Amino acid sequence: MNQAMVNDKYKVSPFYVFFLVHSMQTGVGVLNFQRLLAKSTGTDGWISILLAGLVVHLLIWIIYKIFSIVPGDIIYVNHQAFGKVIGNFFNIVIIFYYLTLGMVVMISYINVIHLWLYDEVGSWAFALVFLILIYYILTGGFRTITGIAFLSVMLSFWLTFILFYAMRYSEITNLLPLFDHHLLEIVKGMKDTSLTMIGFELILMFYPFIKDAKTSQKFAHGGALTTTLLTLFIYIITLIFYSQKQLELTIWPTLTMTSVIQLPFIQRFEYITVSWWALVIIPNMALSLWAASRGVKVLLNVKQKYPLWILSIFILFINIAFFDVDILYVLNKIINPYYVLFFVVYLPFLLIFIYIRKMRNFS
Repeated sequence: MNQAMVNDKYKVSPFYVFFLVHSMQTGVGVLNFQRLLAKSTGTDGWISILLAGLVVHLLIWIIYKIFSIVPGDIIYVNHQAFGKVIGNFFNIVIIFYYLTLGMVVMISYINVIHLWLYDEVGSWAFALVFLILIYYILTGGFRTITGIAFLSVMLSFWLTFILFYAMRYSEITNLLPLFDHHLLEIVKGMKDTSLTMIGFELILMFYPFIKDAKTSQKFAHGGALTTTLLTLFIYIITLIFYSQKQLELTIWPTLTMTSVIQLPFIQRFEYITVSWWALVIIPNMALSLWAASRGVKVLLNVKQKYPLWILSIFILFINIAFFDVDILYVLNKIINPYYVLFFVVYLPFLLIFIYIRKMRNFS
């Protein structure tokens, strides 16, 4: 029996997949991806962004193709494709990825708060507040998470317009030279944009919660395209604002750009940006932990609140036991490049495997 089947009253309209995908892709990575990308590809980083976006669209197409053959969520698909033992191995890997992604987002944002606002408040205190808030959101179900993702996109998009202010202090010649890097550097640049592009793979878990899910593919592509164009826009503005050497030395380029904004009633506009960015981060954390706890629920056939408690306690322990900078370095090394490579290889392999099994069943 497909345990991923969901009652219609818990489902959301296909239109909201746009916001779910875009809100998951737009997180802490937007604040600092430019530094690593500039080191790899310099003024040609825009090519890496476009190519990475193309790969994301290809993987989204593969995901929907997989579910057109085996409807359900990824837990059920792995069981059908590989059997219980091997299927559960892949399921555990994916659940651990969702948990790791949620921790990366939370700890990254806590690190930003420490650097820009409250350096003396312990990481565990912020983590505890976020975890209580996330638990409250998750108790409302997937429709509540979707509503938070929708509000996040609608209420935070104005932050992109502050980048136009930075253009007053920009030098357009910083975009030169063009096409000055070889293919390997461009590919490395694609890897450096991964933290900004990942998040679409949550579709693997929330697909059963979409009404007439197959019609939502265009909205998933729309969300990914919006993220790609936004990332491209931010990178171009960053290139013309900083010199190459400045950009390579600036840890949080997007936040530093907002610090040039001065209003009569606000002296430190970056404080507004950091605080408001919580609206962007909360759906990232909530959807990641929902996916991880949902995966455990389906895998072990238990109530979702129990794995959610355990995962939340684990995240809190990590924040108590380690400094945010140290554990963030480790978690980023796990996701990039290992998990990115895993999904790039795993999803096409899964599609080919289930397609072959389907052909054999009809032969």
